[in-house]
Amino acid sequence: MDLTPKERTIVALDVDTAEEALELVTQLQQMVGMFKIGSRLFTSAGPKLVEKIVDGGNKVFLDLKFHDIPHQVASAVRSATRLRVAMLTVHAAGGREMLRRAAVSANETAQREGIATPSVVAVTVLTSIDSNVLAEIGILTSPVETVTRLALLAASAGVNGVVASPQEISAVRAAVADPSFLIVTPGIRPEFSETEDWATSDDQKRVASPKYALKAGADYLVVGRPITAAKDVAAAALRIATEIQGRAVAT
Repeated sequence: MDLTPKERTIVALDVDTAEEALELVTQLQQMVGMFKIGSRLFTSAGPKLVEKIVDGGNKVFLDLKFHDIPHQVASAVRSATRLRVAMLTVHAAGGREMLRRAAVSANETAQREGIATPSVVAVTVLTSIDSNVLAEIGILTSPVETVTRLALLAASAGVNGVVASPQEISAVRAAVADPSFLIVTPGIRPEFSETEDWATSDDQKRVASPKYALKAGADYLVVGRPITAAKDVAAAALRIATEIQGRAVAT
C-alpha cells in the first residue's frame, strides 16, 4: 500500500479525558494520519468525542475489539460506522460468522448512510500475550502460529485486515495471498539511544521498531506512549515519521 509516513502513523489516545485527547489531537493532527480511541478513553468520553475529532477533519481508529454473538457485533459495527470512523476492530477469535457479519454490517451501513466504509480489522493475539499466556487459556500453538491461523480465518470471512504484532507480520504476508489485506501493527518502539526513556516497552512483549515493521510488510503503525508520554509529543511524532521516511527511502 502506497502511503505517506503521516498516513501510516496512528497515535493511540490512551488518556483518561476528552480534554487530554483533544489537546493531543491539536498538537499532532498535522503529523499523523489517524487517532486511535480504545476502551479506556471511549468509556470516559463516549461517542461525542469521536464525532468531535472526526468533525475536525481527522480520522479515527475505533479500537473497541468487538467480541460477542454475531448479531450483537453486527449492531455494534453499525453504530461505529455511523460515527464515521475510518477503521474499527473486532476479535478474530469470535469466529467466521461473527467476522463476516461485521464486514457486511460496515458495508451496508456505509452505503445506506452515504458515508465512507470503515476498514474492519480483526485483532489476532494481543501484544501483551506470549506463549505462556496462550498456554494458560488452552492455546498450545505459538503466537506466530496462532496469529497466522486467525489471519487466514479473517481473510476468508471478508474483513479488511488484521491487527498483528511486529513479530508476525512476515508470516501473515506469506500466508494471505491478497496484497491489499491490511496489517495494523501495535507495539511500535522507535530506535533510541540509551539515554532516552520514552520508548520503553511496558507491558507489551512483542515489539519492534518502525523500520522493522515496515520492512516486514505492515501498512499502519500504532504508536502510543513513545509519543504521548514524551516531554515533547510533536518532536516524538516527528522522529517516528523520520524513521518511517528513512525506511521508505531505503526501499
